[in-house]
Amino acid sequence: MDLNLKHRTAIVTGGATGLGREFVLSLAKEGVNICFTYLRDEECPELLIEQVKSTTDVKIIAVKTDLADEKSREHLFAACIEQMGKADILVNNAGIWLSGYVTEITPQDWDLVMNVNLKAVFHLSQLFVNHCLQQDQAGSILNITSQAAFHGSTTGHAHYAASKAGLIAFSISLAREVAKQNINVNNIAVGIMDTAMIRKNIEQDPAYYVSRIPVGRVAQPNEIADIGVFMVSPKTSYMTGATVDVTGGMLMR
Repeated sequence: MDLNLKHRTAIVTGGATGLGREFVLSLAKEGVNICFTYLRDEECPELLIEQVKSTTDVKIIAVKTDLADEKSREHLFAACIEQMGKADILVNNAGIWLSGYVTEITPQDWDLVMNVNLKAVFHLSQLFVNHCLQQDQAGSILNITSQAAFHGSTTGHAHYAASKAGLIAFSISLAREVAKQNINVNNIAVGIMDTAMIRKNIEQDPAYYVSRIPVGRVAQPNEIADIGVFMVSPKTSYMTGATVDVTGGMLMR
């Protein structure tokens, strides 16, 4: 299926690793130019750029970004517009998953989770929407939330669950505000996925994690990314404010 995404430009946060990396690869296959973020040099963003350039003719850049920092977020958006000329798609993928029961969580850890998982989404969405309105263009925002937003945390990640629940309410609110301006805002709720963020936990107790998934296996990031790319395409222009569950049945709403 041709998703009509060629020559569009996407910003993907956390694009060097995990699900973000798969978003970059899937978008590139559809002819989308990409600006993605990374946080640490060890994430080797240049290797991903080389891989994309070896198989496609899209333009791709990486911008080192601390999503917890306001000026760093502003630099990211400005760099994208300066080097790519525009932004049509925003994928708020990056997130952190700190551990700690409520009795142990420090205010600093709480703030860090909220800054990266929620405040950064708000700020980048604000920059993106204002750009779309100034250019009088359509746009699409995709946010990555979690089944924990609905079920809460069972393993000491209350701050993560709270940030992801807030993301859903924010996305619905924003979707209502900008729907008439042809900007759609949707979410994917993920479950247990084989990424570096959670792999160590899965390896320590695979039976526990798999037992929570009705389909009986952990998701691969490319499965999620392919659905997300469809969701930012013109094929879903009539869908906004929605959360699509891609959890192997952990969520059935």
